[in-house]
Amino acid sequence: MISLYDTLTGEVRPLTLREEGKVALYACGPTVYDHPHLGHARSALTYDVLRRYLEWRGLDVRHVANITDIDDNIINRARDEGSTESEVAFEWEAVYIDAMAALGVLDPHDRPRATEWVTEMVDFVARIMDAGVAYTTPTGVYLRVRDVPGYGDLVHRDLDDLRASAGARVEVDEAKEDPLDFALWKAAKPDEPSWPSPWGPGRPGWHIECVAMSLGILGDGFDIHGGGNDLVFPHHTNERAEALAVGRSFARHWVHNAMLNIEGTKMSKSLGNYRTVVEMLDEHPDNGRAFRLLVLQTHYRKTMEVNPDLMASARSACQRLDALARRAAVLEASRDRDGGQRGGAAIDAFRAVVGEHLDASELQEVVERLASTSGRATVKKLTRRFSAAMDHDLGTPEAVAVVFDTLRRANAELDAGSPDGPVFAGMVANLAGVMGLAVGSGGYGDGAGDGAIEDLVARRQAAREDKDWATADALRDELSALGVVVEDTPAGPIWYRTAGGE
Repeated sequence: MISLYDTLTGEVRPLTLREEGKVALYACGPTVYDHPHLGHARSALTYDVLRRYLEWRGLDVRHVANITDIDDNIINRARDEGSTESEVAFEWEAVYIDAMAALGVLDPHDRPRATEWVTEMVDFVARIMDAGVAYTTPTGVYLRVRDVPGYGDLVHRDLDDLRASAGARVEVDEAKEDPLDFALWKAAKPDEPSWPSPWGPGRPGWHIECVAMSLGILGDGFDIHGGGNDLVFPHHTNERAEALAVGRSFARHWVHNAMLNIEGTKMSKSLGNYRTVVEMLDEHPDNGRAFRLLVLQTHYRKTMEVNPDLMASARSACQRLDALARRAAVLEASRDRDGGQRGGAAIDAFRAVVGEHLDASELQEVVERLASTSGRATVKKLTRRFSAAMDHDLGTPEAVAVVFDTLRRANAELDAGSPDGPVFAGMVANLAGVMGLAVGSGGYGDGAGDGAIEDLVARRQAAREDKDWATADALRDELSALGVVVEDTPAGPIWYRTAGGE
């Protein structure tokens, strides 16, 4: 079974599930008032990969990711634009969802919005008040952190240490009993949205949102709570305190991904290196896959580096995956030429191993049926390496290495005309797909459906067969000017459009 680093215990430990075969995963979502940036993307991709892998291992995952659709930033933007808070949140939630879809991030099974859960939040605050660990002031309702045993356990620090170092990360309010005490309910201010409560009109504090939604949807003792490591304190620390204050069993495992640097420096608007997902995607049609591959090549708990050279290298690696898929297309063509014999069997094998929804056990069954004895042994070894890497704290860098080792083996087997070639090629697509890395779908044409291009390719091939190299080279140049790349293979030429091709 998979083991994950638990922020609370400070160690990599086995994932112990509340219910056998089922995983309840809650990952903190965005506050929607502006373009999502690359940090948002890294966090969303981390839990997308975790979910995909758990499902591949045969587990039933319920994934919840919230939307914070009311807070100071949303209120300020609505005021500046002369619109309403709901209009701002609606607009930027759509931008966020579209950006994540462009990165191949699966939609969560539940996407609760804070404003839809205010009644439950008010009820939760009332229970905290009844427990005697909260108090009211003119500015709202606050949780008294000293009354919650183990308040600082998630960050492994005591109250005195937290008070000395928290600084700007805690709300400043002279009416609070302790600087660390935090708002459960904020009293209404003029011209701001508010909801009724036993303590007067107002709106929820940030931290109570996730507690009400995670426990309300997933129930007590849900399996994994995830988010960026910038949320460990105060957000997740305060969430945990709210649940403990009323005796609720909260997350069994706490998982946090690290942040990223842009060209060696922490991303920041003030430094001028702030990058949005939309900007990145607009720069190159395959940047979505390239960024996912960069995420996979860096362990989720390590700071990730993003720069133009790394993005270019990742795009090149994605093209290597696509090239393997194009070789499968050649097998399809050879099936037509040889009447459905060798090529047909090969492409059918490739498709069977890729599968659309093959989990680990199903993949093994297909390989057992299609591969040779030596091929089966190698596939088992590669699959064990892949699973071992992912099982140990989601070791995606090692898992990616397995995918590209398999790619090299697939190309060698295909070069040799081995019937195991398509099986290994399918393994590449399957294992890459486990991590959400699509093969053969990176913003490039698939080399079909354009009669004019196919005519040029056929004329070039005829010139090559006649050893008319001058004509062949001229036709290659003509194709290149159209943004078309031709690859010559033992089974015949294949072509595809580059990013600049029309």
